[in-house]
Amino acid sequence: MQKEVKEFYPGAWKSHVWKGNYLEISTDAQARVRIYVLEQDIFRFRYATSLLFEEDFSYAINPHYRPSYPVPSIEETDQHILLSTSKLRCVVNKQNLKITILDLAYHILCEDEKGFHWEVHPRFGTDIVEMSKKVQEGEAFYGLGDKAADQNLRGQRFSNWGTDTYGFSKTADPLYKNINLYYGYHHDKAYGIFMDNSFHSFFDFGRERDDVCSFWADGGEMNYYFINGPHLMDVALRYAMLTGTPEMPPLWALGYQQCKWSYYPESKVREITSKLREYQIPCDAIYLDIDYMDGFRCFTWDAEKFPDPKKMIADFSEQGFKTMVIIDPGIKIDFDYSVFTEALGKGYFCRRSDGAYAQGKVWPGDCLFPDFTRREVREWWATLFEELIEKQGIAGVWNDMNEPALFEVDSKTMHLDVRHDYDGHPCSHRKAHNVYGMQMARATLDGVKKFAGNKRPLVITRSGYAGFQRYSSTWTGDNVATWEHLEIAHLQTQRLAISGVSFSGSDVGGFTERPTGELYARWVALAAFHPFFRTHSSGDHGDQEPWSFGKEYMDYARVFINLRYRLLPYIYTCFFQHHRFGVPMLRPMLFDRTVKDEKFIDRSDECMLGDHLLYCPVLEEGVTSRSVLLPDGQWYDYWTNRAYSGGRSYKMPAPLDRIPLMVRGGAVIPQFPLMQYVGEKEVEQLELRVYFSESEIKSNLYTDSNDGYEYQKKKYRWSEFLFKGATDSATLEHSYAGEFVPPYTSLKISFIGCPFPITSASVDGVEMVDQGEIDGNIFVLNVDPTFNKVLLLHRF
Repeated sequence: MQKEVKEFYPGAWKSHVWKGNYLEISTDAQARVRIYVLEQDIFRFRYATSLLFEEDFSYAINPHYRPSYPVPSIEETDQHILLSTSKLRCVVNKQNLKITILDLAYHILCEDEKGFHWEVHPRFGTDIVEMSKKVQEGEAFYGLGDKAADQNLRGQRFSNWGTDTYGFSKTADPLYKNINLYYGYHHDKAYGIFMDNSFHSFFDFGRERDDVCSFWADGGEMNYYFINGPHLMDVALRYAMLTGTPEMPPLWALGYQQCKWSYYPESKVREITSKLREYQIPCDAIYLDIDYMDGFRCFTWDAEKFPDPKKMIADFSEQGFKTMVIIDPGIKIDFDYSVFTEALGKGYFCRRSDGAYAQGKVWPGDCLFPDFTRREVREWWATLFEELIEKQGIAGVWNDMNEPALFEVDSKTMHLDVRHDYDGHPCSHRKAHNVYGMQMARATLDGVKKFAGNKRPLVITRSGYAGFQRYSSTWTGDNVATWEHLEIAHLQTQRLAISGVSFSGSDVGGFTERPTGELYARWVALAAFHPFFRTHSSGDHGDQEPWSFGKEYMDYARVFINLRYRLLPYIYTCFFQHHRFGVPMLRPMLFDRTVKDEKFIDRSDECMLGDHLLYCPVLEEGVTSRSVLLPDGQWYDYWTNRAYSGGRSYKMPAPLDRIPLMVRGGAVIPQFPLMQYVGEKEVEQLELRVYFSESEIKSNLYTDSNDGYEYQKKKYRWSEFLFKGATDSATLEHSYAGEFVPPYTSLKISFIGCPFPITSASVDGVEMVDQGEIDGNIFVLNVDPTFNKVLLLHRF
């Protein structure tokens, strides 16, 4: 007979007091709640099940975030306490401390069902902290990071406990990452809830009871943020403000990258790089997986496989390749291995509650694991990169197995009694597990930056907690070469982007098993629009380079890799918008501010890259056309320049060298000349493709030196373009700011889709129509990069 679980509740209001930036409410059951007003649109709620709150500490919140702490108005009645800002109303029921949040028009955004309650953990005796809220009519839910499910999470349950889930399926959960953010959307209004609790956490979006959304954690404090919209994009921007954004990457990190488990010996790696250049497949990075090491010992080289790594890396650099290496957290127990003996002597390895070392098996065999939640350990770890980065020329580091993952144990990770420093807040692995990978990536970034000079690094992590985007890019883990996983990659990258992690991608073609040529070509066609673009595979399933499936499929793949390199200035601009403003680089259609169509609530086929490009991948075998639902407005087929009216579906051709790629009317899309790698040649002329629309549309272009940190001193150029179209005229206005002077001396502006014959074309008042060229429905004009205004007219 199952023992009934007893639930505890905070009780009724007893007193309250405003304490500078939060309201503290005490109850007759000796519980407390603190309501912080961080911004007009952001409230924070903390609950204590006794008189004491935990020390306020978070790995998720951006350390540079400074709340404005507006002072709300506070009203009290016999039944309620009302906190109001210029955007929100928060109503607290005195009888049971249930919370209702409304907008200024008194529309309910979010309301408690049971509200806060807790249970006693049957094994550990600590609190299981729980929150349940009512599901509003028609409410949809989004977010939660790398879940492999459909975009709308309604009716599903998930947990966050970073897990090495090899060859996962669409229903597999948990996966590698732990991002406790979800969006609620109903009645054309959106909000977000972020539970900042690193214990094993759970989310139920109407699975157990279809009218209740609940979230809970196996320990710690109920500590969550309510983030107002009203638009989904508003929530995404405010979450990014809370948890931070990454630094700008080097431009080469947005190029195509080639990886395999494993390329060795050196002659094999040289063969791969040579073929990439021979077949004219643009590529910027080559990877070395664990077999470059001496017996899988981190920070070592196998001298037989790689006798002169410094020369090899320099030779690759001459060919235009950056070299990346993998580093795992497990340090081999070997008293002749200096990394091990140094960490052992300094007490940097994790220990169990009885003092024994937390030992586990991974690739090198028996290993110990550094406690990356301890500052001194992170500082030590950073010093280990000197040889790889400064002396040998490695450009970046890929952290794998950092959930942390262990072999030969049912839990796949450390024992729960392992102790961690948690930056001066000692705890067990129950609390530290979900942040372990994030703190390893943090230490790795510090190390790579320390020894890379003025070069920006690329760091990649498999696991992470909310906020890890400040330190690292990511990929979606050990996927499978199936059509289902192609769809999963499409879903996961969108979901990660709206969960604060834009710099993500999947293992192109699948990590396990081997794709057909068709599947590989379709995967490249999708991944060309993902910020992180890398082919990676497990070597025991065969080769997976673009030429591995024959010339036909190599040519298909090359089309999209070439396209990626043409679009790099647009993608780089998207990254700056993410870095500077928190804008997700990828976004489901409903996150685009122009989209009002409710058909997109449960639809994820179409996706936006930045403000103006819509891509719609082919996700089924043998398909040569597909339906595309276009939002309102005018759109253009990138491949043909044909114009389409939005607000309806179209069946579009999709042969293997094409997927539906649509450009918003009025957009300005910058393009590079084709290169085999970033920096192969100086960009002397930048093309701007300008698409006609009878409306005003804004576009941007970000330019800097493509590497280094001068951009942090305003040494960049931020250009804004405003297109205005009418039946007989088109105007392109240009303004810019910043201290950087771009290398290109000319802009090739291609005006596409003008519905009138162009009889006049003036640049800053100077007539230049005779210098223009007409190619079908494209009018081409070469102008100075500092132009202010181009005016096209049809004079009768």
